[in-house]
Amino acid sequence: LAYAASLFGLEAAVYQVKISYEQKPYRRSIMQTFGAQVTPSPSMSTRAGKDILTVNPNCQGSLGTAISEAVELARTTPDCKYALGSVLSHVTLHQTVIGLEAEKQMEMAGEYPDVVIACFGGGSNFGGISFPFMRHKIAAEPGKAHTRFVAAEPASCPKLTKGKFRYDFGDEAGYTPLLPMFTLGHKFQPANIHAGGLRYHGAGVIVSQLLKDGLMEAVDIDQIESFDAGCLFARAEGIIPAPESCHAIAATIREVKKLKPGEEKVILFNLSGHGLVDMASYDKYLSGDLINYTVTDDEIEANLAKE
Repeated sequence: LAYAASLFGLEAAVYQVKISYEQKPYRRSIMQTFGAQVTPSPSMSTRAGKDILTVNPNCQGSLGTAISEAVELARTTPDCKYALGSVLSHVTLHQTVIGLEAEKQMEMAGEYPDVVIACFGGGSNFGGISFPFMRHKIAAEPGKAHTRFVAAEPASCPKLTKGKFRYDFGDEAGYTPLLPMFTLGHKFQPANIHAGGLRYHGAGVIVSQLLKDGLMEAVDIDQIESFDAGCLFARAEGIIPAPESCHAIAATIREVKKLKPGEEKVILFNLSGHGLVDMASYDKYLSGDLINYTVTDDEIEANLAKE
């Protein structure tokens, strides 16, 4: 988005979650190189940010927090438009170009997936790879109705596996419309895991409905298991995956381990990004400094009760 804005002579203001701003400095540098103004969120530049920091001065932010600040800036600045890269249905549908391309690639290989897997933050990455295949399942097309669809989310932010289906705001301050979603509560503050793109309290409305209707599944992955999988993949394929993508790889490994001797399955997973600007996260993992985070049912209920 920062690059696109520079091409069209537009100013880009980015609210980056504070913990990601600190953990992923090169992502910040890339945006700044393209000319974007990057602000760690929560900040003192918006009413929403000030309110959050007043309650919790050490708040490290969440995607819901950053959305609140960006929406407020767009609402209060003339000729300013708001853009979001996940969650919303139109974003997810734009991402289906990935799944459509994968479908063509599978045809070229003479295969069709038994399982489709992707990491899950708000839903655009998962929907992007899975929706083109899922239409065949919904239509009960011969030979294509058996496919399972698995969303891999972090155990520290388990909106699909432990959240509640209800109307909730898409941001912490409550600026967005109420959306029917699986949610941990819009006030939920996720743990400071290194898969920053997955630290969102809710799921997109389309994916939420698909899960509610039993057309897809979800699994939660511990942080260390995700990096175990990422390193295994890197050593086998020569590609260092992003921390978010590591969750999909871990879920894929789980599926493979379920196979009985002699059983075969075609598994398609989405390698949604490389980790070359996330090496600080890998440094933490390799030095043994990462820990797992889990969320209890009581913590979830407490967050859902907050207004």
